[in-house]
Amino acid sequence: MRRAAPFIAILSLALSACSAERSPSEADVAAAPVAEADTADAVDGPRAIADAGDARMNGYGALDLGLTAEEARAEWTGGALQGKPDPRDPAACFHLSPAGQSTPAQLAFMFENDVLVRYSVESPDIAAPGGGKVGMDEAAIQALYGGTLETLPHKYVQGGKVLRSAEDGGGLPSKLVFELDAAGKVTSWRVGMVPQIDYVEGCS
Repeated sequence: MRRAAPFIAILSLALSACSAERSPSEADVAAAPVAEADTADAVDGPRAIADAGDARMNGYGALDLGLTAEEARAEWTGGALQGKPDPRDPAACFHLSPAGQSTPAQLAFMFENDVLVRYSVESPDIAAPGGGKVGMDEAAIQALYGGTLETLPHKYVQGGKVLRSAEDGGGLPSKLVFELDAAGKVTSWRVGMVPQIDYVEGCS
């Protein structure tokens, strides 16, 4: 039993040395938060485009993408919403729009399977998320969004273009799309979920 004491003491010293070797240095401790931040960015994906007034990447005003038509009518505070689904096919695409709005249309809310999937604007009076507006030219729009918008040819307008954001990282698979005429001016924009955001004909 007396021989065990020196052995235990030596073992304790060895374990202490091993522990010291494995202790993180000050540099390691300082670097740890950076590594965690990089991992978080990878999980979150691209940052959400900033709100502009009522326009958001996940809805407009009190209306969130994903609401039913009944819920949207109840939540909307700007008067009545006009429009209704086709009684022959309630799951088909249809629009609701604020009653009495001016021309060009201020707002149109698209529903499919009775779910709000996108909204579109043709008026220069409403800014899109991030600040883009009808009437702006392509260079101004790209500068506003840091050159991150994908450029595609317009399906129907000869010489026209479509500028489309990457999928939003704010919790929904939503995108922002600008349509440009042959002169390079924004004629409309829309925010919506994938795949409905890419319905060029709307509900047609």
